[in-house]
Amino acid sequence: MTTMEHWTRRAALAGAAALGVTGQAAFARAPDDEGYAQVPGGKIYWRRFGAGPKTPLLTLHGGPGGAHNYLLSLKALADDRPVIFYDQLGCGKADAPTDESIYTIQRSVDELDAVRAALKLDKVVLYGHSWGSMLAIEYLCQGRGRGIDTLILGGALASTPQAIAGQQRLIDAMPDGYAAKLHGLEKGGRMETPEYAALVQQFYDKHVIRVPPSPDALVSFEALAKSIAYRVMNGPNEFYITGVIKDWDRRKDLKAITQRTLITTGQFDEVTLDCHETIRDGVAGPVQMVVMKDCSHMTMVERPDDYAGLVRGFLAKA
Repeated sequence: MTTMEHWTRRAALAGAAALGVTGQAAFARAPDDEGYAQVPGGKIYWRRFGAGPKTPLLTLHGGPGGAHNYLLSLKALADDRPVIFYDQLGCGKADAPTDESIYTIQRSVDELDAVRAALKLDKVVLYGHSWGSMLAIEYLCQGRGRGIDTLILGGALASTPQAIAGQQRLIDAMPDGYAAKLHGLEKGGRMETPEYAALVQQFYDKHVIRVPPSPDALVSFEALAKSIAYRVMNGPNEFYITGVIKDWDRRKDLKAITQRTLITTGQFDEVTLDCHETIRDGVAGPVQMVVMKDCSHMTMVERPDDYAGLVRGFLAKA
């Protein structure tokens, strides 16, 4: 789960023009290594920063379909360990097959195994944000956590229905009859109108990203606008999740996660606090949860230095 097409086209791309950046201009530091790896359904694109001696950090981006770029502030950790990013199938610089049947949760789990095998990541710290947190949880609940003794989850959920319910509470709390206007347009089939886009933008400005998007974030938003994975797996937008992930729920299985775990969220996260508390209270391993003040869903973009420092501090205690 992450920002939707309306937000991307109207705000993020306008922001890119104002900042005078392009997708490639966002890459201030060249990766130490990059390439493509074969996974079920096609090839994904990966990038590795750093070559230090500590356990590599493998990141799973949100969306599904958001591309890895908005997570690149985490490359600050590459001074003492490899930090690896990849674009999942159907987004960013990965292949985007048109066969919609391949965009499943299980294929994404198998893809993660294939990435680990291709990059020889026998031991990793696993990081997942938003949809990436769902993928990490599913992966571990399937018993595929060999070589993973540390887990970091941001903007995290263990249940799509729980997250949808939380979003609805946030919508209901918006002022000036916001919920009635939003749902009225939805029921009237007017979700592609400027009026609807403006309402969605209000929600995102409060609960998704509360600062001007960074150049790296803009690259991810542009990728999301074109992603077949988002349309098939999520649906038309954040509020109507009608795709493959709509009924996903691992709340009863969280005890399978025995890894030492850090959970991060923002004070105004679109994935509400109860979703994070469910994970905190459900996993079997030692867990720490941090709520970042004045942040929302994209904490690593809103306060990149603080966020990288938080992750670094947690990893130093391993």
